[in-house]
Amino acid sequence: MVFVLTVDQRGSRSTSDLVPELLTTLNRRPRRIGLLRKFERTAGDEVQGVLSDARATVDVIVQLLRADSWYVGVGVGSVDQPLPRSTRAGSGDAFVLARKAVDRAKISPHHVNVVGANEHLAEQAESVLWLMASVLRRRSDRGWAVADLLTEGLSRREIGVKLGISQSAVTQRAQAAGFAEEQRGRVLAAELLEAGDAA
Repeated sequence: MVFVLTVDQRGSRSTSDLVPELLTTLNRRPRRIGLLRKFERTAGDEVQGVLSDARATVDVIVQLLRADSWYVGVGVGSVDQPLPRSTRAGSGDAFVLARKAVDRAKISPHHVNVVGANEHLAEQAESVLWLMASVLRRRSDRGWAVADLLTEGLSRREIGVKLGISQSAVTQRAQAAGFAEEQRGRVLAAELLEAGDAA
């Protein structure tokens, strides 16, 4: 089982082409864990990548949700083997499902959809991602600053020193940013994606 992400730029006719910058970010070295085939532009303002790791897939989705510029479709399933060197040449169920998912994302409230062979598990994973999107959309710049440093592994004391605020202020910003909720959501979404091919 693999995870194919098909990602399409929102409002591309009225904004500049964001694909080159996105490709640089998503394919940045050192190589992203679980990235079977790098993200490539497939057509127009659309990119596609293939991952084998559910947690890495959720990391990419969160990155895309944070940018708030993309429709994100996730296909959970098998791919035809061997995988070709180019993502654009890939085929199989996961590619078909990712196409279906990104089309759904264009009419969904949070612009991210999951489609898999197990419809129930795919819908559950999608629901968790929608809740996470709602949390992330309300996060302020100050909230992101704290969340990013917590993700890097810094302690609240270290973050306070770095940002010039008290440790209690760090805690308050983390709570307001929904950091704990995001972390739990990441774990649950990854577990549901990993279980996505269960009967």
